[in-house]
Amino acid sequence: MSTTPVEDSMRSRITAALNPTTLEIHNDSASHSHHKAMQGSLSKETHFRLVITSSAFQSKMQPARHRMVYALLKEELDRAGGIHALQLKTRTPEEEERQIAREKAEKGQKIDVEAEKV
Repeated sequence: MSTTPVEDSMRSRITAALNPTTLEIHNDSASHSHHKAMQGSLSKETHFRLVITSSAFQSKMQPARHRMVYALLKEELDRAGGIHALQLKTRTPEEEERQIAREKAEKGQKIDVEAEKV
């Protein structure tokens, strides 16, 4: 039996529906366990940050992208003791490439766009 069933479910649903090139799931629940709203909660999986890069987000604005993810995770969000807080960073592969190039430029590193492609 998994010790992270909510995270496992999120990973499975997002991977199946969005085929992401990047999927980062950060469980920040421990940092929020002392909050009044979390008192009495037995779940260790209530607060998450997700970074999702997918071509499924192409030509969609951030609110539409977020609605796509919320729809995928409806069960986890609605369940008692389920997800209490969800922070999303959604982007296309092209947006991710631009971000990587921008971060390298800020660090003064040489930018090789072809080397970044997988």
